[in-house]
Amino acid sequence: MRSTAVARKDLTQSSRTARREHARHRKLSKVSLALIGGPVILAVVAGSVFAAEVRAQHRPQRNQATAAQPDAAARKPDPNCTLLVPDNPLSARGLATPYRLVPTDPTLGPCHEANPDQSAFVEAAIVTPNGKLTLYNPLVIDKGTKPAAPTARPSVPRGSTVGIWFGFNSAELTLRASGRRDGPARGQCVNGLPGSIFGQFAYCNAPAFFRAANAQIAKGHLRIPALGRAKDGLPCPTTRDFSVVDQDGSDNVVTHYLADAHGRIAQNNAASRAALKDAARLTNRGDRHHRHNGGARSATTRAPKDLANGSDNLLLTQFIDPALGCKPFTAPDQSGDGRATSALALDELSAAARQKAPIALVPRNDPMTLVDGRSSVAKTNAYRTGADMPAVGAGADGDGAGFCTTLFSDPAGIQRVFKDKPLFEKAPSPDPAMAPNLFGFLAARANQTFTNLGCDHLLGAADPIVLTTNADGVVTGAVLTALGRTPPSTGTSAPTSPSTPSASPSTPSAGRGAGPTATNQATAPTSASASPSPATQQPQGHRYGSPTATPTLASPGRTAPDGASLHPALRYTQRPLHPRE
Repeated sequence: MRSTAVARKDLTQSSRTARREHARHRKLSKVSLALIGGPVILAVVAGSVFAAEVRAQHRPQRNQATAAQPDAAARKPDPNCTLLVPDNPLSARGLATPYRLVPTDPTLGPCHEANPDQSAFVEAAIVTPNGKLTLYNPLVIDKGTKPAAPTARPSVPRGSTVGIWFGFNSAELTLRASGRRDGPARGQCVNGLPGSIFGQFAYCNAPAFFRAANAQIAKGHLRIPALGRAKDGLPCPTTRDFSVVDQDGSDNVVTHYLADAHGRIAQNNAASRAALKDAARLTNRGDRHHRHNGGARSATTRAPKDLANGSDNLLLTQFIDPALGCKPFTAPDQSGDGRATSALALDELSAAARQKAPIALVPRNDPMTLVDGRSSVAKTNAYRTGADMPAVGAGADGDGAGFCTTLFSDPAGIQRVFKDKPLFEKAPSPDPAMAPNLFGFLAARANQTFTNLGCDHLLGAADPIVLTTNADGVVTGAVLTALGRTPPSTGTSAPTSPSTPSASPSTPSAGRGAGPTATNQATAPTSASASPSPATQQPQGHRYGSPTATPTLASPGRTAPDGASLHPALRYTQRPLHPRE
């Protein structure tokens, strides 16, 4: 399961790789979740960068050698970071030991966990020999720093099996040993194939965890709850429901962290919030430069920010499920005061046990399973294994064209989203800067998924979803047509009003442009090879080295809102392969 993210240009890349890079950024949208406080931090980061640029304009000229080095603050955040895995990561001590975030290539700039564009997340699930399930979210901090509060002590009963999953709010997350001992090897960690990482997804010991959990299910010790019936009369969806999946399903996690005003990170629990509050109070008490008249507070007194991973799992359990009147499979979170919460492992166990046909398994055209822009059965199976999915088999299983066809033409696919439009229009949007409600967000996400999966080329058809945007690039409407048919022109969208959330500086998103909107009408090309009319021509995107059909937008002169940049839970898109594992 991005275009608000960052762009990295490697002059040594081939033109094919450069095109893949461009397409990848359109998926980095999952990062803009409005509910998690991330936009606030984004605003702070953006403001500091802008201020640095202004200062640079008024700074005295330096010598050429110095001037040739760009200010670190003016750089866009490095999209590629590395997590240093603790020794024995599957043990109780390893779970309680913070992972450390560092840049994969230090010459491209730093990586900071408190920056929502670079935040990495870790999520663990523990199953005991008698079938008891609990969760624990190990902490991630910047290398060279300390946690803002002590980590919770996890319980891993003797004979338990631990699985760990990773999520990332930017492009490529690499796992590496933190010391002399090889933590990733000890944890049976999988980052992709040698020389070709997945991107934002990785896992440790996941196959063993799922084997143990499924064994407990077979014995009757562990029960997977029924899905229940949604408000639309259909079964509640899972992560393998075609109405939920996007270009790369079952990716990223549901973990939340807390960040204080100084960028220090803590687990999301009451003890951490109390420690951060006390630390802020003490800091402010001695802050001579921030004395107040009662009308304002020092930045040090601000409440801790909630950092979350943009994931398809988060989209399902915290947005889609509530809108449909559904409840996810949950378990106690040891790092979160024992609160019942969802997790990738639980979502996949539920999907494996309860999802009825058609079942959306990770296809071979999933951007995270490609190797050098080409499908790979080995990499697809490596990904599937980490999500408790069967290996690629015969027939249409794993076939990209079959996946696209079901997603966009089967009643169980995107048609369900449009059928449930009245329900989703009443639900909040993960990104109000992209769409004012959940329906617009899901429609825009599906619009870009069609392009990023290469469905246009695989099916020889135009994107069946036409979006209407207002002058601020906010999606205000969407129309779905049958595959192979020419989508109708959409109506003119009304200007942004106070009741319609508009794109804000704190939540950048794709689809926002500087130019005015003309007529807000567009007719999609009748085939993948057709060209849009001049009035609706959009900047071309690329899919791993091959041109993609232009996203169908009803707002001329703008970059399409990507499904990737749509949502933090939608972190989809093609990422170029990392040069080294």
